[in-house]
Amino acid sequence: MPELPEVETVRRGLQPVMEGAQILKAEARRADLRFPFQKDFAARLQGQTVTGLARRAKYLMADLGSGDVLLMHLGMSGSFRVQRPDEARTPGEFHHPRGKDVAHDHVVFHMSSGADIVFNDPRRFGYMKIIARGAIDEEPLLRGLGPEPLGNAFDAAMLARSCAGKKTSLKAALLDQRVVAGLGNIYVCEALYRARLSPRRLAATLANRKREPTDHARHLVDAIHAVLNQAIEAGGSSLRDHRQTSGELGYFQHSFQVYDREGEPCGTPGCGGIVRRFTQNGRSTFWCPKCQK
Repeated sequence: MPELPEVETVRRGLQPVMEGAQILKAEARRADLRFPFQKDFAARLQGQTVTGLARRAKYLMADLGSGDVLLMHLGMSGSFRVQRPDEARTPGEFHHPRGKDVAHDHVVFHMSSGADIVFNDPRRFGYMKIIARGAIDEEPLLRGLGPEPLGNAFDAAMLARSCAGKKTSLKAALLDQRVVAGLGNIYVCEALYRARLSPRRLAATLANRKREPTDHARHLVDAIHAVLNQAIEAGGSSLRDHRQTSGELGYFQHSFQVYDREGEPCGTPGCGGIVRRFTQNGRSTFWCPKCQK
């Protein structure tokens, strides 16, 4: 599933053709994706100007002139394709390939910017929903989300308080969207490796008895910031040079240090360990047992 850096890269790719432009026509080519579309979905979008395009966790949020917000989630296989008369491109690059079959083009926004924005989703786990801006804080899909990992509220002290007393593993805590929003399996594996912390370590060890952050918490927050910023930067660089609809493996997998590298030597100088994989909370975890403690 696309994680925060991929979604942020998509946002940046859509922003030039979507923000400030009017939705001349909206098409929902089927009745549902993961959830049914609202009955007036297309009608509420038609003629509206997109006044801003933001991201919250793994959600894209388009503010509309009507005061509504279009909430969009890529799901497992969703992607947006920007089509102009002279080109087509898919903003963002993903570790797992995106679909290219036009039979899975389920939503199309015809924009006054001259672009058609097409949402393609072979597995149909993505979804879109229109929400009144005044009701956004009560929206079940957003309510309870933790702080943004790149926001000012997310620091070692906040993470320590959230994990104090938790009996779950450190990896499970980081995947809990109530603790921190937007992190997924890939970047949790990478951040834990950079912080030299075992995914099996108890989350509670990030806090001392006074619920203050330990050095582990500080190192982990630094690692999360570093890996997310690097991934977003790589996505931006890739996006500037990307002109054709691709769906091929993308930018950041070239920088993976443990994810999907089972059986390869650990990259830590002098470690000599081998990257291992095990199943944790139903997902593959990649780590170096020798240097991650």
